[in-house]
Amino acid sequence: MAQSNAESAGSVEVPASEHGAGFPPFNSHTFASQLLWLALLFVALYVLMSRVALPRIGSILEARRRHIDADLAEAQRFKDASDAAIAAHETALADARGRAQALANETRAKAAAAADARRKQVDAKLHDRIREAEKAIAVTRSSAMANLRGMAVEAAGAIVERLTGVTPASEEVGQAVTKVLKR
Repeated sequence: MAQSNAESAGSVEVPASEHGAGFPPFNSHTFASQLLWLALLFVALYVLMSRVALPRIGSILEARRRHIDADLAEAQRFKDASDAAIAAHETALADARGRAQALANETRAKAAAAADARRKQVDAKLHDRIREAEKAIAVTRSSAMANLRGMAVEAAGAIVERLTGVTPASEEVGQAVTKVLKR
């Protein structure tokens, strides 16, 4: 039984006479009908393509072209709008810079005027103090000079008396000291 199963599992061959003579498309007796059917199918395919498929494809391509053109036009509008917005922003920015510069210049001018007024006020106070100090110095100088003159007259009289042994007249010594101090 095992052997009969092995034989039945082998290959099955069909004799060539069962199918006719050779591969049918290569049979030379059927070339004319094959060429006729080929031509008819190509004509039918051409008519089908030219009447149905190609117009549909053409309409699809035209719709795509219109859609792309619309998208490009919309993109151009958006670009123009963004360019206008950028220009408006730059104009506003330039105006703001100009106003800021004007405000800064005005503030600088006000600060300079305030500083100038304060400087003039301080200068006036300093000039007043200088005048008062010069007056005080002049009073002190004249007081010192008066005291100096008296001391110089006494010292000169004492020196002359010591050197010569004679006491000079105080008016003569005073005139001599005044002469020397005026030089």
